[in-house]
Amino acid sequence: MLAVVRESFAELEDRLRAAVAAAGDPRERLFACANAYLRFAQEHPERYRSTFGGLWMPTLQDSSVTRDDVATLGDACTELITATLDDCATSGQATSTDTHADAVAPWLGLHGLAHQRAVTVAFPWPPDIADRVITALAHLR
Repeated sequence: MLAVVRESFAELEDRLRAAVAAAGDPRERLFACANAYLRFAQEHPERYRSTFGGLWMPTLQDSSVTRDDVATLGDACTELITATLDDCATSGQATSTDTHADAVAPWLGLHGLAHQRAVTVAFPWPPDIADRVITALAHLR
């Protein structure tokens, strides 16, 4: 299962990098990254749940999977979000003073939104909810 989760993270990373590369200024890159994350969750719900939904939680004592294996899953994705937020802060488009710590908040917000969209399909989501989540949690101006 570790291989499946690693493969999912690699695909997600590819999508995030492509979205960021195709966007303009730092703010646009952050929104492109966020929207690519949400599209991945929507287009691959089973993979997303397997990767992020707690369906796979290895028992480290009874497994060949190590703590480091689990702790480093998704590092490249997290680093990309952090770098993009750092670009926003450097350009004056975000007020973050600790982009490494502050990148966790938008990631959690996106994860929550992706999950809720999957399980509450009849809810009338505001059309700009993803932008609102990112703007608030990334400390964007």
